[in-house]
Amino acid sequence: MTPSDAELVRRGFEALGERGVETIPEFVHPDFEMETLPGIAAEPQVYSGHDGVRRWFESFHEVMDEVSIEPSAVEALEPGKVLVEFAMRARGQTSGIEVTQQAKAIATIRDELLLRLEFLLPE
Repeated sequence: MTPSDAELVRRGFEALGERGVETIPEFVHPDFEMETLPGIAAEPQVYSGHDGVRRWFESFHEVMDEVSIEPSAVEALEPGKVLVEFAMRARGQTSGIEVTQQAKAIATIRDELLLRLEFLLPE
């Protein structure tokens, strides 16, 4: 039985949060694209492919310890489109301050892999 798009997104986010970048090929399409937006990211930019996801996730470790991504809600919108709400939690390497950022994104699925992640601006 093929997992639903929503289940694929949930499993991918959970795996990234638990096991880190080693899980990327299991869940992310080679043609993946994601753009971080002003208001969400300190350094907005486009991330492409497996290397882009690695670079995005590893950039947190330059200034943060114990980075985690925790999905809180995953909802299928239509075939191939999933709304995911998640929290990013981290602790500053120098300050020790713990921070949490809530985020929402639309995930596009192709070939049972995450093809695109479009962040939604906070309301």
